[in-house]
Amino acid sequence: MQPFDPAPLPNLTDAQLKFFCAGLAEFRKVDTVKDDGLGPTMNLDSCVGCHAYPAAGGTSPPKSVGNPQIAFLKKYAKGTNVAPSFITADGPVREVRFIRDPNGNPDGGVHSLFTITGLPGADGCAIAQPNFAKEFKGINKPGNNAIFRIPTPLFGAGLIEQIEDSALIDNLQAKRTHPYPFAGTLPLGHLNIVRTGHTSGSENHNGNDGTIARFGWKAQNKSLLVFGGEAYNVEMGISNELFQTERNETAACQFSTVPNDTSKSETLAAANLLDRYDAYSDIEKFAAFMRFSAPRAASPDAPGGADSIGRGRRHFDEIGCAHCHTPQLRTSKHSSVAALSDKPVNLFSDLALHNMGSNLADGVSQGQAGPQEFRTAPLWGLGQRAFFLHDGRADNLIAAIEEHFSAGNHGKGASEANAIVREYRKLGDTEKQDLLNFLRSL
Repeated sequence: MQPFDPAPLPNLTDAQLKFFCAGLAEFRKVDTVKDDGLGPTMNLDSCVGCHAYPAAGGTSPPKSVGNPQIAFLKKYAKGTNVAPSFITADGPVREVRFIRDPNGNPDGGVHSLFTITGLPGADGCAIAQPNFAKEFKGINKPGNNAIFRIPTPLFGAGLIEQIEDSALIDNLQAKRTHPYPFAGTLPLGHLNIVRTGHTSGSENHNGNDGTIARFGWKAQNKSLLVFGGEAYNVEMGISNELFQTERNETAACQFSTVPNDTSKSETLAAANLLDRYDAYSDIEKFAAFMRFSAPRAASPDAPGGADSIGRGRRHFDEIGCAHCHTPQLRTSKHSSVAALSDKPVNLFSDLALHNMGSNLADGVSQGQAGPQEFRTAPLWGLGQRAFFLHDGRADNLIAAIEEHFSAGNHGKGASEANAIVREYRKLGDTEKQDLLNFLRSL
């Protein structure tokens, strides 16, 4: 299948479409130290750098396109930033987290790959990259303190945001009454309830929120505005209205007024025009782009033809994949945006956390997601992806399916997917190909 341009949801109003376009333009923009407050530490210099394929809002490009993080280093080859061994020209875009801090306490936070040292506009700033060689022993090797995440695709994110909490709870509850004959009632999983402070990795038991988070590999972010604001601050080092302090406050490396990005309320008030999208903060525009972005429609006949895809869909249900990868949910009837109200969401995910065993465990807890737990990854758009699983370790679907099978560790049991993988292994070669064709049609 060919890459596609990011498309807006159908039936947006003129104002909403303009906001989508303004957000897309900002999403594609390359940020600089002087003009935007890039850094002092970061993973790339634009949103589209990470969310690159098959279009703005996607995920890592395939090997044939190359890793944007390597392209960034070649562009700014000053000898001050080098690619760690796990960032390669034909590998996925990655961020790195450390499981523990130097004192042995839980860490879990992102440790930026690069610094602005040596970049245009950063004269006088000297910051060293972290010692990744000390923390990383090799992909999936014992003793690793460094673990990875690849970018999640963002298409259709507004539909996901508008699914009511009660619909997610009811969907999990309904699984109790639909056991699979081969395995009895499979584990339900659980939802990541936001309790202020938990997503940082250090506990703050102020439970004033109590709503269900749903974005990120561990469903650690509640809303698209929080998702965008955190990424701007963490991935590009740009402070904003939600995250107002720099992640690195080295005095010699502060080149813009903090926070770097805010809405210009005076401009809006003076002009009395809400279509002055240049006056909105970048993170509000990011949220608008994600919120109004359309998901990719599944193909009825590619690859393999309609009959093969239909058989593959039946196998998907029969062996239990749909137990966690819920084919369809629905948005609230009460959305303020008509294009998002009472709409089917064909995401193939329950947005819940499931224990995936020690093989996929990353040792990091976020909110109520434990070290072996991950959000069920939505499968819509799967046919356009080149790397799979949270860290991009698999570059084909067969490997990704097999990686779901694993024993337990971290004080937890074996992967909840083990019974389903066993059923997958019983399929004949033709049946497996039909299943793969179905998955690639999404």
